Amino acid sequence: MSRYQVLVDSSIWINYFKNGEPAVLDRLIQEDLVCTNEIILSELIPVLLKQNEHSTVEGLLSLEKIPLHIDWEIIRRYQLSNLQNGINHVGIPDLIVLQQVIDQKLSLLSFDKHFKLMGKHLSFNLFNQE
Repeated sequence: MSRYQVLVDSSIWINYFKNGEPAVLDRLIQEDLVCTNEIILSELIPVLLKQNEHSTVEGLLSLEKIPLHIDWEIIRRYQLSNLQNGINHVGIPDLIVLQQVIDQKLSLLSFDKHFKLMGKHLSFNLFNQE
């Protein structure tokens, strides 16, 4: 595993496939810093296959996949912390992604506003897109 990896959330990939944004993703891909997981792939691949985007699917599948080790007690703690801080409607997949980012010491690249809000009370590295 690379010393510094960035887990790219599905919100980024969707915008990247539509608009080519954020441009920083091109650099991260070229520097082989991008990783993924089965949750993100499962959100993206069915839609891409329906659109006959087979080469895009192959590209995603070639990325390093970080194994998921779900700790449901931690997931519940994160959700409780969110609720105590007024952050509602965070889905379990996002909490699993968060747990992986924290446990694996990854950076997270995401447009999802929940992650920015959670970063105010949970300690993790949200990749700066600028």
